[in-house]
Amino acid sequence: MLIIPPDADILPPSDDHIFKTLLTHPNAKPVLISVVSAVIERPVSEAHVRNEVLPSTDVEEKEQRLDVNCSIDGGDQVDVEMQCSRVEEDTSDNHDGFINKSIYYLTDLHSSQKSMGVDYHKLVRTYQVTFCAYTIFKQWPDFVSRFSLRRPTGEQVSDQINMVIIEMSKLRARMKTPVEDISWLEAWTIFFSSADDPKKRDLINNLINTKEEIKMASELLMEISKDERERAIMRSRRMFQTDQSSNIQTAERRGGLNERRNNVNHMHQEGFDVKTIARALGIPEQEVKDIVDSKAREQ
Repeated sequence: MLIIPPDADILPPSDDHIFKTLLTHPNAKPVLISVVSAVIERPVSEAHVRNEVLPSTDVEEKEQRLDVNCSIDGGDQVDVEMQCSRVEEDTSDNHDGFINKSIYYLTDLHSSQKSMGVDYHKLVRTYQVTFCAYTIFKQWPDFVSRFSLRRPTGEQVSDQINMVIIEMSKLRARMKTPVEDISWLEAWTIFFSSADDPKKRDLINNLINTKEEIKMASELLMEISKDERERAIMRSRRMFQTDQSSNIQTAERRGGLNERRNNVNHMHQEGFDVKTIARALGIPEQEVKDIVDSKAREQ
């Protein structure tokens, strides 16, 4: 019986690279089948991963496509991904960037199946599944949201395309529930979000002792965590993400500075004094003076 030691240094399965490495491991097919079955709410007996090798040509695309694309018995296709950090394109609390990205990959995957010579009623179903480390739908208490084509009154028109979003941040309350009352989808969500957290180690070990596939995933995760190459990859990816975020923030700061300079110079040309400009723009008088002096030296 496997028990993760309290002091074990476990890599986070909520990291998208570790998540994909875990689910595409040669010995992980029962784990993948269990995860997919829990998500799509029907028994799955077979799952074949179609993108085992990580892309290596486009760094930015690789960052966005660390997913597990698989076909299951019956031919349906399921794309499972981990979203561990906020989508950069999100500019509002509505998370439009995240939702639009999910819809894009869902429809792209669905339309990629062969249609030449195939009756449209024989097209397989497509599922885009995202485990998300942060909250998307604050207005809805459920941790899992399912979307398909429906009428305005709610009746389903078609189950051909399906989007499933699992908000791991909403399961904290369920972590106090007896493990025998935890569903499979809840168990996997807790595992992905908390397996690396020493404070949740007792809960994870209880899940290990009651659910065989969780035990298998834990064994694989401990094996992966001992691999220095995997740790190096994760550190490299985090450095890339941090640098990318820093570059974006620097660009935004420069953009804001240029805008302030333009506003100051325009108001100064219109005859406004330094104090009035500073008050109107909400910036220090010294900054206004520096901008005005810099403009004068350029001329």
